[in-house]
Amino acid sequence: MNSPRVATQPFNGTPYPAIPSRRHPHNLDDVNLLRRRRADDTASDAGNDTTDSVPDLVVDGDGTVRSGRADTPGKGKPTPKRRDAQGRRRGPVAPAPLTAKEARARRKAQRGTRADRKQAATDRRQSAAERRRLMMAGDERYLLPKDKGPVKAYVRDIVDARRNFAGLFMPLALGMVGMMFVGVPAMQYLITLAMLIMMLFMVIEGLLLGRMVNKRVRERFPDHTDRPLSLGFYAFMRASQMRNMRAPKPRVKPGQAI
Repeated sequence: MNSPRVATQPFNGTPYPAIPSRRHPHNLDDVNLLRRRRADDTASDAGNDTTDSVPDLVVDGDGTVRSGRADTPGKGKPTPKRRDAQGRRRGPVAPAPLTAKEARARRKAQRGTRADRKQAATDRRQSAAERRRLMMAGDERYLLPKDKGPVKAYVRDIVDARRNFAGLFMPLALGMVGMMFVGVPAMQYLITLAMLIMMLFMVIEGLLLGRMVNKRVRERFPDHTDRPLSLGFYAFMRASQMRNMRAPKPRVKPGQAI
């Protein structure tokens, strides 16, 4: 066969230089499209699976051949079915009502009679009243989280045994607000000034009360974990309430030694 002809230059007879390929170096020849796998990859995976499926063998000193892989012990009991694990239904499910009349009848049957509903409402009211009575009496089981603990009970006793000026702020403030509707500018100015002075006295009393409460709590409960700022604010809020509106109710009388 004749060899292919090579184009040469007309003047010196030398072949033209090779033209580099215009093909982009980044092509899709090595990319598997549509999850197609090459034959060599499939063969290598099959070989790996075959190799992995064969267990390693270990020869003991006495010539016994055993598997080198650790044996996983069984659970000792069969896996329960989902029906047994979740629990069987205790009865057939009632079919959905087909008409509005049937739905009303079913709701009426579920509500019970009027006497039953009245008795249930009475029981709920009695239960709520009993819980409130025990909470106002200071029972730890029914107190709010902010009121629980011997430290908070001791703080309440300290505040309740004092005559606090902050407890008079609410009735005095209501009276002053009512007097502000008087159409006398001088009276309104005096009332506003008096309210500012009352608020200043309340802030001073709250700071002194917080310091005193924290000092006495540290003496009585040296290992307590409550923050001083939290105890001071709790005592101030207790003192700013009227005595007959405090919850839980005071256990000590004003002026009683704690």
